Amino acid sequence: MHRKKQPKAGFRLTPNFINNVYFIFMYLLGYDIGSSSVKASLVDAQSGACVASAFYPKTEAPIKAVHPGWAEQSPDSWWDYLKQATAAVMQQSNVNAADVKAIGISYQMHGLVCIGHDGKPLRDAIIWCDSRAVSFGQKAFHDLGSEQCLSHLLNSPGNFTASKLAWVKNNEPELFEKIYKIMLPGDYIAYRLTDRVCTTVSGLSEGMLWDFKEERPAQFLLDFYGIPAELLSDIVPTFGNQGELSACAAAELGLQAGTPITYRAGDQPNNALSLDVFEPGEAATTAGTSGVVYGVLGQVAYDPQSRVNTFAHVNHTTADPRLGVLLCINGTGILNSWARRNVAPTGIDYAAMNELAATAPIGADGLSIMPFGNGAERVLCDREVGASIHGINFNTHTQAHLLRAAQEGIVFSFAYGMEVMKQMGMELTTIRAGHANMFLSPIFRDTLAGVTGATIELCDTDGSVGAARGAGIGAGIYADHHEAFASLRKLQVIEPDLKNQAAYRDAYERWRQVLDKASAPA
Repeated sequence: MHRKKQPKAGFRLTPNFINNVYFIFMYLLGYDIGSSSVKASLVDAQSGACVASAFYPKTEAPIKAVHPGWAEQSPDSWWDYLKQATAAVMQQSNVNAADVKAIGISYQMHGLVCIGHDGKPLRDAIIWCDSRAVSFGQKAFHDLGSEQCLSHLLNSPGNFTASKLAWVKNNEPELFEKIYKIMLPGDYIAYRLTDRVCTTVSGLSEGMLWDFKEERPAQFLLDFYGIPAELLSDIVPTFGNQGELSACAAAELGLQAGTPITYRAGDQPNNALSLDVFEPGEAATTAGTSGVVYGVLGQVAYDPQSRVNTFAHVNHTTADPRLGVLLCINGTGILNSWARRNVAPTGIDYAAMNELAATAPIGADGLSIMPFGNGAERVLCDREVGASIHGINFNTHTQAHLLRAAQEGIVFSFAYGMEVMKQMGMELTTIRAGHANMFLSPIFRDTLAGVTGATIELCDTDGSVGAARGAGIGAGIYADHHEAFASLRKLQVIEPDLKNQAAYRDAYERWRQVLDKASAPA
């Protein structure tokens, strides 16, 4: 007799007898609610394999921009996309709805959803890339004082959810008076699934609504903005039963009523979870158009210059702090794609461009490129220093040197931000990323390992699969994250090249000197 591993007590099992073999089928459903699409993945809880995934819409979801700098989406459009994606994965997999044992949610961070007493949205959601509330956050930071904000919120109030709500209060007062509860995008999806209005500490922290000193919602910021605390939702654990699928939602989705929602997190904390990044010294990295390093810190701390964002990580507790420190670099893949279009030979693809760049030596024979040509950079204290080329020699430097220097400049901007993290007490030893975008380049990943001294692990996963595994932790199907991610497949491991480490550091220090001059106050 063969028997799949027993789950923890309290979970319904579906026995199937085939040729006298007893199988227990358990699947986990993960959602990733993005601004471009909603993705669903169905994961076999025993093997960890993704058995089906789908996203909707197939073309990028529309974002409404009524005025410059605004960005809104209908919360109900997310629900419609989720229904389509769910139908697709259930059809692809042919899984029985009763075998789906838990649901997890990842979502676009920092958005604002306002619902009335009837539970319906009062307006379109103000999403993460909307900048209308910047002045509200700046005024709060100035009037309350940097020490008060940073020591309690670990960030400037900035353009986060609390400031977006302050904008609504000041510009749409009649609508503000009708608000029953405010939600993050993931909170709204959980509400549509369960009819339960709730949020998490991690979620409140990403909206600047959590006070890390008082370990409760940030009353001082609510008071400053004139926002009643009653508008906030009840708090539930990031991992654990956050509600059960209602009969109405189950009918719409083709799932079984009573299925628990057991995990919820914003997209960057969830990306870290997807890569099994839970402990101090570990970091999750993405390098698409822009780049993000999300490192785990084991103490409550903040950057006095607010050059990085700090949130409660998915496994944060008061007794055992785990903070996610987020560095964002705007000019990452966008510089690399610009170089391919304007510097590389016509028609060349990225793989061939990387091979050409690799013919130039580490440090590109003294050539340095600043990658900051995609707007103001928070890590540079919101200065816009622009992109620039330094040290070019018309007798020495070629296309290959320029292409290599561009990739090195991107890596060095990451290393610069990681120095801020180090000043906060973080020692990064392991960097995990998906095998995608800039991490497909040997120059990029070798330089990152070389200049930081960290081991880089490239893994096969994504946000919706991570959300499904998170649901397994929250449901008790997995004992802990070690068990949940035991099957996480590492595609490649890049160790620091000790032989060339000095060359990488010399190139970085030269780049750093150029940046210090370029970003110095006039």
